[in-house]
Amino acid sequence: MDEIKVFTGNAHPGLAQGVARYLNIPLGQCEVFEFSNENIFVRILENVRQRDAFIIQPICSPVNKSLMELLIMIDALKRASAGRITAVVPYYGYGRTDKKDQPRVPITARLVADLLTIAGANRLLTVDLHAAQIQGFFNIPVDELTALYLLSRYFREKGISDLVVVATDIGISKRARNMAEKLNAPLAIVEKRRVGNDDATETLNIIGEVKGKTALTIDDEIDTGGSLLNVVTALEKRGVREIYSCCTHPVFSGQAIQRLASCPVKEVIVTDTIPVADSKKLDKIIILPIASLLGEAIHRIHTGLSIGAMFE
Repeated sequence: MDEIKVFTGNAHPGLAQGVARYLNIPLGQCEVFEFSNENIFVRILENVRQRDAFIIQPICSPVNKSLMELLIMIDALKRASAGRITAVVPYYGYGRTDKKDQPRVPITARLVADLLTIAGANRLLTVDLHAAQIQGFFNIPVDELTALYLLSRYFREKGISDLVVVATDIGISKRARNMAEKLNAPLAIVEKRRVGNDDATETLNIIGEVKGKTALTIDDEIDTGGSLLNVVTALEKRGVREIYSCCTHPVFSGQAIQRLASCPVKEVIVTDTIPVADSKKLDKIIILPIASLLGEAIHRIHTGLSIGAMFE
């Protein structure tokens, strides 16, 4: 496995190109397209026998097509006798369905883990899973990177005074506490509950002092923007001076962009784990590149170096 091969499906080729540039290697050649009957076809166009192969493919919109492309690419590489296949999934789709919180519902995050493993993936490289227990759904090695250092560096360089980090729900509080430590800022937590299965939430309470401060909300993803809008409204009622927001994954589905455009958040800082279409780009949305983080992790996996040492 002396040679690294990096391939990409159609979900985020720009990110894969950035990773290949970081590694100073050409992007692997393959065909990935859909027939008129919606069947997906994959053909690897170069020799991968006993090579160390990495497939960069976030499970993002169109989610099911992106997932099927990834599974079929893994199968194609396995049948081409690749030495080791690493699924590089910067955004793990279906990650929010990680437990049975209602009767007779699936645990789809576990199902996706099983699909990736059965297809032939030998390991997973991902970024900021929605829930840490998803790592335990796999029987293959899982390396979870974090964008926390990229995001905290951005705000350290801005030098915002009187900052308070706000966890948008209790589940993200550990990550928010780590961000607060890096920014030497206090922590506040929004207590909320989800209403039904239609992405609606009800904000209940803010634990911590935020009045007169600049608030920085943190979450793993922004989907429809409904939760963020509720948090912003609650923070305004508590008398915050300014509001910034950050997350790793810019899902931006439904009315998210309209909500972000109209809400009083000064800046929304995200990474490019998911491609953001030109139609969804606003002046207040700042996108931090993550290709160097993934590229360094791929280099370390290939050479047998520590991934954890990247964050020490």
